[in-house]
Amino acid sequence: MNGERQTVNGKSVIVVGAGAAGTMAAIFAASKGADTRLLERTRDGGRKILISGGGRCNILPAEVDESRFVTDSSPHTLRHMVRSWPLGEQIAFFEEELQLPLVEERESAKLFPQSQRARDVRDKLLACARRKGVQILTDTLVTGLVARGAGWIVERHAGDPLEADAVILATGGLSVPQTGSDGRGLEMARHLGHAIHPTYAALTPLLSKGLLFKELSGVSLRVTITARSNGRSAEATGGFLFTHEGFSGPAVLDVSHVAVRSLSDAREPAAIDVRWSTLGDRDWEEALRPKASRTVLAAVGAALPHRLAEALVLAAGIEADRQRSQLTRAERLGLIELLVRTPLEWSGHEGYKKAEVTGGGVGLGEIDPRTMESRRHKGLFLCGEMLDAFGPIGGYNFLWAWATGRAAGIGAAR
Repeated sequence: MNGERQTVNGKSVIVVGAGAAGTMAAIFAASKGADTRLLERTRDGGRKILISGGGRCNILPAEVDESRFVTDSSPHTLRHMVRSWPLGEQIAFFEEELQLPLVEERESAKLFPQSQRARDVRDKLLACARRKGVQILTDTLVTGLVARGAGWIVERHAGDPLEADAVILATGGLSVPQTGSDGRGLEMARHLGHAIHPTYAALTPLLSKGLLFKELSGVSLRVTITARSNGRSAEATGGFLFTHEGFSGPAVLDVSHVAVRSLSDAREPAAIDVRWSTLGDRDWEEALRPKASRTVLAAVGAALPHRLAEALVLAAGIEADRQRSQLTRAERLGLIELLVRTPLEWSGHEGYKKAEVTGGGVGLGEIDPRTMESRRHKGLFLCGEMLDAFGPIGGYNFLWAWATGRAAGIGAAR
């Protein structure tokens, strides 16, 4: 009978959410002998895996810099969770347990499946869960959790309630809602008394109404970008893309949380500056010295895409055909300032619709960092994007999902 607690192989565990963290939690709960059911509101699960990395799925970073994670909780607690499943062991799991060889994209230091197919990652995770004995129930919307005695009642939109000794909440956050993320799990956690840090869209493109870069849609390059606001700051070096509506690319996404939170704080919008190349002030001084007949535009265009070089030269008030020898010192310094520290005019952001992850969430102090068990409710475990932590573009957020999901699965089974 569906409502009865299953204890054939030991503890019964219900995992809510068949995304990255939830599926990993189910795999490890079942591996440790728990009768495990994985409940998923969509018809298939793992939809964020399918769209990640442009359909290739950036499974992991090639190396980990723990300082790049963002949290309003204790950084020490976050590091403890990240280190619970070291990168090398995660790589071994995918290559040996899932038989999914990984390859490094050296330019970006990202690891992808050798097949370059995100679907292979999703399908092999679910196949592994089934192989371990996990019962997967799709099209199953969980509407509530009720503690009863030493166990839990899991209420569903359709069907009888289910019982279990332990429940793992892995429902994700609010990002990319069309994949099934609607924040329902966060509301359940809040209802159960957990402290929820304010949520916000993270790793999301920025919008702009500025005229300076209006005609540059499609231009891309590698930049260093810095965002500062209200004591928060972030810096990133990586890809930058001009879009029809503003700015995107890994570097923009990695600092976008500072911009997003500056608006929700109802204070001054974040100040964002861009250095358009690896060249600094002294480098540009040398490049713009009046030592040849080369034009200013040609000198700038040697380091930047032509359309961007043209826009920056004109923004500095310099005609495109001016010779370097004709520049005044004030003009040269003004142009160098733009090349090294252009203030980026931005007016908003794409929000959760295009956000890679959700910032904020259940405070890390609310759970045991070793087992992911709630400090407020015995037998309740939380993992993945629901928690108050996220990393930069490049596989960090999957690493977080895999590590916290594994810990929750092992903890629940025990």
